[in-house]
Amino acid sequence: MQTAGVFTSLFCVVGFVVLVVVIFLANAIRIVPEYQRLVVFRLGRCVGPKGPGIVLLIPVVDRAVKVDLREQIREVPHQTSITKDNAPISIDFLWYYKVLDPAQSVLQVGNFELSAAGIAATTLRAVIGGIPLDDVLSEREHINNMLRTRLDEVTERWGVKVTNVEIREIIPPREVQDAMNRQMSAERIRRAVVTESTGTREAAINVAEGEKQSAILRAEGQRQSAILNAEGERQAQLLRAEGFSSALSKIYEAAQTVDQKTMTLQYFETLKAMGASPSTKYIFPMEFTSMLENFTKQK
Repeated sequence: MQTAGVFTSLFCVVGFVVLVVVIFLANAIRIVPEYQRLVVFRLGRCVGPKGPGIVLLIPVVDRAVKVDLREQIREVPHQTSITKDNAPISIDFLWYYKVLDPAQSVLQVGNFELSAAGIAATTLRAVIGGIPLDDVLSEREHINNMLRTRLDEVTERWGVKVTNVEIREIIPPREVQDAMNRQMSAERIRRAVVTESTGTREAAINVAEGEKQSAILRAEGQRQSAILNAEGERQAQLLRAEGFSSALSKIYEAAQTVDQKTMTLQYFETLKAMGASPSTKYIFPMEFTSMLENFTKQK
């Protein structure tokens, strides 16, 4: 019985030691992912970030704070701000940040996300307060850059980089929305009228251009027709002149072969034709006797 009691006591001691070792190892060994770091405090003093991989801690002596290095996104809910021209508007936006220095993000601020959200809201009101309403509605990108710059100036000392700011929704006052709707309708009507007048003007220009081209083509056709007619007339006159010249040449050649007697007989035939009419008067030229000599003259 005494031996059994000894074994039982030994077994309990061994079990206690194993339990202590397991608890020690569970608190001493940490596996840190690539996107995280452990900021280790040893007896209250920061010994710097540890990781990634296996990190050994001294239980009770060391205390570790996890810091996520991935880019984070946070939403700032609707904030009512007053513009430079005293118009109240409601704006909400998203902001993106990334921890660059894990130790500073733990040492320099107690609750980074709560502090950053408060700074984001106050920065938004400060930025909107210096911009007129029309610019707030039309220059989102400029406001985004201003917010990012202002936030980054504050969070830089915490080891955090604000990478981007995006305004998600801007809600102007009801009367401003009504005025914007009326302005939009008037702008659409103006564009429709301008488009219609532009179409009418372009149609008139096209018609005038078509008529001008048609007149030019008609004038060109008439000119070409006149040129062709003149060219044809010139060719015809040249042909008639050439025919007349050829005829004269033939007559001249034939006249060279006609003697004086033939001419006298032709003259008598002409007189005979003239005498065929009852009213014909005979006129004997003075050269008549000389003409008869052509027949009485002996060769």
